[in-house]
Amino acid sequence: MNPTHKLLRSNVKRVSIAVVCALAGATIICSAQSATPPVMASPTGLDIQIDDVARFYQVYNGANGHPTAEQLQHDYIQLQHDYIDPGSDGLHRLAQLRNVTGVSMAEAIAKHPQIYADARRSMAFLAPVRRRVAAALHKLGQLYPEAEFPPVTIAVGRGKPVGVTDAKGVMIGLEALGAVTWLEPNIEDRFVHVIAHEYAHVQQALRAPAVYNDPRPTVLEESLIEGAAEFTAELTSGSVSDTDLKQITKGREKEIETAFVADKDKTDLSKWLYNGTLTKPGDLGYWVGYRIIKSYYQHSSDKRQALRQILEMTDPKALLARSGWYPGLFVNRPRRRPRPRPRKGRTQRVFEVLSMTTLGWFRTLRT
Repeated sequence: MNPTHKLLRSNVKRVSIAVVCALAGATIICSAQSATPPVMASPTGLDIQIDDVARFYQVYNGANGHPTAEQLQHDYIQLQHDYIDPGSDGLHRLAQLRNVTGVSMAEAIAKHPQIYADARRSMAFLAPVRRRVAAALHKLGQLYPEAEFPPVTIAVGRGKPVGVTDAKGVMIGLEALGAVTWLEPNIEDRFVHVIAHEYAHVQQALRAPAVYNDPRPTVLEESLIEGAAEFTAELTSGSVSDTDLKQITKGREKEIETAFVADKDKTDLSKWLYNGTLTKPGDLGYWVGYRIIKSYYQHSSDKRQALRQILEMTDPKALLARSGWYPGLFVNRPRRRPRPRPRKGRTQRVFEVLSMTTLGWFRTLRT
């Protein structure tokens, strides 16, 4: 992910979304698991769960915007007002990993009531988000036959995290993702591109766990992991998730990337990754990593194999060496092959011979 997808680490889990701010430090956790690649990847029957959001706002509205912990967690008498206990598997997973309880949610609503009030507006976009995410994941299956399709859950949490990703699926916090002020302004687009980014992380966790769960990644390694997710999101959903970075870096490409080369082997990520806030963008490593990955893809003749190598990366330095990338390289458009000159037809050749003959005749008359 991005600002928003702040990637911190724990001993066993990899955090891949975190908003660093007074309100929310969002975190996405990806566990390393391996699985046998399927012969064909198909998202048929993919579960994109959005029902938890409606359940939450039933409780929220019933309490006039101030539900108690008991209403959120333990109201067995009035199940329509329950939220966590009868929630989806994805909501239960989010609760387990990120301490989403009735108590923590009630406290978050009391401290930051506006983000929950504002998040209600996002409900109108959930149905089209679900359709577009399904289309993006269908395309992922076409481009990357090894892909697996655990469920996607959009729910409401405690103001953080923006989301959690592991081998069991992608879980997005509606209120946290909606609260970031500098991401893609179109909320529907924002959700689609962020989920597509996170789904690339699912594949990385399953197919390249040694790199993906490295407890001490270098700037290069982590930037390529995030850049691969950004590039995959662009291929499948039409855009990267960190849409702000293109404008921020415009005209400074060589300067930024020269500095990146100097830092690429460092393990202090703070200059390049997971350094954004709710109101201030960061994550230049996402942008540099995306450009390296895109250059690698553009220089590869077998695009399907290239995407497989990108998502299953085992040697970041080798990928960089084969990418053709250098600081300031223009990678936004694919290289155009020179157009072959059309072959001349017989009529055209005859016409050219007659023209040259006539021209020679006029020159003879003038001398």
